[in-house]
Amino acid sequence: MLGPVLLAASRSAAIRRIVSAAPVTRPMVDRFVAGERLAESLGAVRSLTARGLDVTLDHLGEDVTDRSEALRSRDAYLALTEALATEGLAGRAEMSVKLSAFGQALPGGHDLALANVTPVVEAAAAAGTTVTLDMEDHITVDSTLAILGELRTRFPQTGAVLQSYLFRTEDDCRALAGEGSRVRLVKGAYNEPASVAHQDKREVDRAYVRCLKILMGGEGYPMIGSHDPRMVAIAQDLAHRLGRKLDEYEFQMLYGIRVAEQERLVAEGHRMRVYVPYGTDWYGYFMRRLAERPANLTFFLRSLVGRR
Repeated sequence: MLGPVLLAASRSAAIRRIVSAAPVTRPMVDRFVAGERLAESLGAVRSLTARGLDVTLDHLGEDVTDRSEALRSRDAYLALTEALATEGLAGRAEMSVKLSAFGQALPGGHDLALANVTPVVEAAAAAGTTVTLDMEDHITVDSTLAILGELRTRFPQTGAVLQSYLFRTEDDCRALAGEGSRVRLVKGAYNEPASVAHQDKREVDRAYVRCLKILMGGEGYPMIGSHDPRMVAIAQDLAHRLGRKLDEYEFQMLYGIRVAEQERLVAEGHRMRVYVPYGTDWYGYFMRRLAERPANLTFFLRSLVGRR
């Protein structure tokens, strides 16, 4: 299986240089990333919302190595918030943030990330939009959920992501299934050890369904982050059986993936939110997308070999 290899490669500086230099890379990146500049991402938002889709925007960047980079991430999101408000897009577009981009992995990183993300959440609330905290690898979960708790004391609309492949996630779902909570449930896209995460796809899927039942049966707002047709169908069935209205949950999918399915869900009256990444630091995100989809990986590797 090349998936785990690619997940490890997503944090390799040497492989990053090779992939970034390959001529075939740019067209593949363009499929998954809305652009490198803020203006390009806003163009993608306008196009998507015109088709009835909602958006969550991710300014790419993670695992920052110094405090100045963390401040640049904060400032990029503040500029994004201002642009959404100015363009009248805040009602249809929220933001997703990785706390490692705000300094979480640096010395004193928990407090640093909280200090850097707080003004972004404040600005988002003032603009009429929201922020969701993306989840990264398992060593960050406790810190991320603690920061979520701090933020929700003032901004209860702040959302979080939970990953079904982690053994702990069912308990985390129970803790976050209360009124006002917003949770995006995904399967998980990091290379986690067997001591903390399911390794078999079928077990990950079963865990996803168990977590989905908890969230859909709770009082919060579930966000179903999956491209899996079976998971989408199960979520629809649960919503129907539990009497959830169409505005009491939403589906989320990645930019450039299963576009026809996104539009089908909108046509059926569902809220469908597209995760739109942008920025120059696209490498880690791109490699995780290749690891998730064997067809994309096969195409990319064949093209890479053919060009070299």
